[in-house]
Amino acid sequence: MDCKVRKGNIHYEVNGEGFPLLILHAMGTDHRSMKGWLEPVFNKVEGFQRIYIDLPAHGRSTIDYSVKSTDDLLENLLDFIDETFEEKEFSLIGASFGGYLAQGILQNRRSHVKGICLLAPALHVKERNLPQRVVLEKNEGLLSSLEPDVRAAFDTLFIFQTEASLAAFIKEIQPGRLLANREFLASDWKTNCYYMTDEPFHDVQALPNSALFILGKQDYICGYKDHFFLFNKFPNSTMAVLDRAGHMLHVEKRQLVQAIFEDWLTSSH
Repeated sequence: MDCKVRKGNIHYEVNGEGFPLLILHAMGTDHRSMKGWLEPVFNKVEGFQRIYIDLPAHGRSTIDYSVKSTDDLLENLLDFIDETFEEKEFSLIGASFGGYLAQGILQNRRSHVKGICLLAPALHVKERNLPQRVVLEKNEGLLSSLEPDVRAAFDTLFIFQTEASLAAFIKEIQPGRLLANREFLASDWKTNCYYMTDEPFHDVQALPNSALFILGKQDYICGYKDHFFLFNKFPNSTMAVLDRAGHMLHVEKRQLVQAIFEDWLTSSH
């Protein structure tokens, strides 16, 4: 389905019925990267409607010429939310850059968001405290068989470079990479306009929303040490820092991430 918004359109897919969950994927892919790990949870857990969106400039969501910043991307998402949910309550699930946008949504629609789950989220932090890059398992033969673009992306994202990880990458992440608006993503947007003008949560001591933060100890893209302020900002929160887990923890530690998520979802909704 498609929803017309101020500066483009938002493509989305709805699965199931019940309490709405708005799901935001990472940069450079599309909604399928979230469906892969989430849908198996909902084979067991009922009562939730999953709204998987393609972020603006990703997948089948389009942007017009006036989009130059993360503020503009967020504006499109807020338009979609106002059109789709009207005054209904919903919860947010966001990964990486989608997690940063989820923070912006909560900042702007606080009274409508029941809960927020962030996986390896990007933050409004300009000097990131990142661990050194490590690769815990590497299959050189596997890597050498890949075309350069796929190899570079897979090598960047995964700390377990195995056949299983590659199969998940090819099925869930690569299809969205082929659709992403490379012109926008490669523009000077990230250098000049990546950070939202309105820093999330700067104006409040504590937020009552139920929250879950799942982080990878070996995530050298978004890190984990900068995230502890979130634990204090949300008194009703759980924070899990997983060892032997990088930025793609929902692939490399799938069963553990699913179990933590399922526990939070069923106990907080």
